[in-house]
Amino acid sequence: MEPEPKKLEAQFRPQIEQEQLELARRSEDTSGDRRPVELDQQSVGRLSRMDALQVQAMANAVDQRRRARLVLLERALRRMDDGEYGYCTGCGEFIGMRRLAVDPATPKCIRCA
Repeated sequence: MEPEPKKLEAQFRPQIEQEQLELARRSEDTSGDRRPVELDQQSVGRLSRMDALQVQAMANAVDQRRRARLVLLERALRRMDDGEYGYCTGCGEFIGMRRLAVDPATPKCIRCA
């Protein structure tokens, strides 16, 4: 039996919004790691620059995944607003409460995923 859309929204909207806030906070906290690396050889040694470039690359990759997750969360909220939340974007069937509990932003059922 499928739950009512309002019940789904009441259960999962706060969780999605909280995750959005947490991701935004983490992005702000790590913004310094994504700054351009100074290439002045006088102030920083070669290995230190390489380490800084590696940290920057990893921070950029993490931020890219974070932005992709934010897009999924925003789309889930949009589906809630449209009354389509909880239904697979592939086949239109109900996704399932256990799957939504694991990832409330998932757009597809287990068969279509």
